[in-house]
Amino acid sequence: MDLKSQAEPTLKNAVVLITGANGGLGTEFVRQALERGARKVYATARTPREWGDERIVPLALDVTDAASIAAAAAAAPDVTVVINNAGATSPHSSLLDADLTETRALFETNFWGPLAVANAFLPALTATKGALLNVHSVLSWLAIGDAYSATKAALWSATNTQRLRLAPLGVHVAGLHLGYADTPMTAGVDAPKLAPADVVRDAYDGIEAREYEILADDLSRQVKAGLAAPITALYPDLLPVGSTLARA
Repeated sequence: MDLKSQAEPTLKNAVVLITGANGGLGTEFVRQALERGARKVYATARTPREWGDERIVPLALDVTDAASIAAAAAAAPDVTVVINNAGATSPHSSLLDADLTETRALFETNFWGPLAVANAFLPALTATKGALLNVHSVLSWLAIGDAYSATKAALWSATNTQRLRLAPLGVHVAGLHLGYADTPMTAGVDAPKLAPADVVRDAYDGIEAREYEILADDLSRQVKAGLAAPITALYPDLLPVGSTLARA
């Protein structure tokens, strides 16, 4: 298949399914999909809410529950775009914990969940030659987030596999990387934050432009570029104490 000859994905007349639709980014994904001409949006959440718009279909979906995912896929067979937005943080989970229970739970939401959702909707996406967007993080490339970083790094790697396997079937797979966005999930973070509307605009622009990796802020672009440098460039704490580079 000549991938360059494929039509670019578009939100106009699309049927979009968004996981974690009740959250800060999720709400923007719903709103902006409609602004761009989507004819239907499945707004999914563990506890879906009413939206007051006949174009929006509230749908129960728990990404950690196989039966819930299967039921959602059966209820939404006409999907053309899947936005894997649902995610979680767990400040008490760590890869170095003796008990990895919380870390395993984080992987269920941030890694296994998005994979299961994508797989459940593959028949719909392949039939329509649709698009899949996985929401990553700048921490996919930066391990300072401990277990959270590991979940997002795993999803980033899996997204590359999905691209390679699904491109010949006509399904476009994109990944969205960003720093902190101003959402309830980051309410306790004291740092500059991105406006959710800007992040989602960049995400949809990237999908429609058939981009594979969508970098929503300068931090993500800088960290991505730094992956080619020595590892101490990203992690200066690994430099010997007293090093000139460590003091820079």
